[in-house]
Amino acid sequence: MYTELFDKISFSEAKDRVLSKSKLDIESALHTSHSGKAVNFEEYLSLLHPSADTYLEEMAEYSLGWTKKRFGNTISLYMPMYLSNECRSSCVYCGFSFENKIPRKTLNRSEIQAESEVLHSKGIRHVLILTGEDYSITNLEYLRSAVRILKSYFDSISIEIYPMDKEKYEVLIEEGVEGLVVYQETYDPETYSKYHLRGMKKNMRYRLDAPDRGGLAGFRRIGVGALLGLSDPYGEMFRLGEHAHYLSKKYWRTTVQISLPRMRPAEGEFDKAIYVSDREYVRFLFALRLFLTDSGLVQSTRESTQMRNHLAGMPITHMSVESRTDPGGYSGGEELKQFEIEDTRKIEEFTEMLKKKGLDPVFKDFDRAFFQVPDRMS
Repeated sequence: MYTELFDKISFSEAKDRVLSKSKLDIESALHTSHSGKAVNFEEYLSLLHPSADTYLEEMAEYSLGWTKKRFGNTISLYMPMYLSNECRSSCVYCGFSFENKIPRKTLNRSEIQAESEVLHSKGIRHVLILTGEDYSITNLEYLRSAVRILKSYFDSISIEIYPMDKEKYEVLIEEGVEGLVVYQETYDPETYSKYHLRGMKKNMRYRLDAPDRGGLAGFRRIGVGALLGLSDPYGEMFRLGEHAHYLSKKYWRTTVQISLPRMRPAEGEFDKAIYVSDREYVRFLFALRLFLTDSGLVQSTRESTQMRNHLAGMPITHMSVESRTDPGGYSGGEELKQFEIEDTRKIEEFTEMLKKKGLDPVFKDFDRAFFQVPDRMS
């Protein structure tokens, strides 16, 4: 399990490893990229270093080359569907946190169908379903029932919910779920304990090993990420690169995707976020692309219109569009959102932008008839 690798070095040591890199290390990593090879882990750490900012244009050029080589000109589009904002966990930075006195809602079958019809009418065939962490309300049977409805509308269903045991993941795969997304939020144990006060999410190690359990269960794709702004970004990027690389090697039949969300305003007025500049953010994404050349890099509507326009097809290969973060939001529900959206463009406007950049928006990247769940690994 990843926790065995995680325990070998502290978060502080991970951060120091990044900041110990020299200009010579950075130039050596860029030489590897120039020669057409993926950088190794130590070279990846060099490209995270603040001094690599001087070489941002070169990193952009090499990132574009790798993205075109591995993914062509395609951008895979998806939409998130929030099934519930009910939550028993207390995460002080999240709008759904138990302490926040907001209206709570869990979609029933007819409401899930209504949301599905809206997304389907927009051409969406890949949906990501999300819930809060109330395990009694959005339990396994509720999720199975939801997936049975969603299968009539979507060719690809992924889940971003509370971590589960391997056996429950297997049940959802049998129902038709092919993707699992588990963002660690922060890889810093001290910060994790500080900001996660109650509920199952307080158990950091159980969450850390959730992608392993998903890999063992046999998900077609697994997504990981760190929420930049909770702890030192260099420590987070060390851990995220380490984690994604580990998963891609161990579960080689599973596609690993990576997301790098930054903090956004949310209910509760969390004001302790660490600032990550646009140039840092872009450099981190380029470093990930040059290291994990086969991994999809995912970007949500948290980011600005300008940022998403700039990064589409360069390191970014998968993007959400026209997102709502409130249960029932697409079919006219109340404002119960998890966080503020930055890019509010409609699908038509967004896809037109992609086409003008010479990119092909893809709403469906495979047929369920050809999809086979990989053999489960023991």
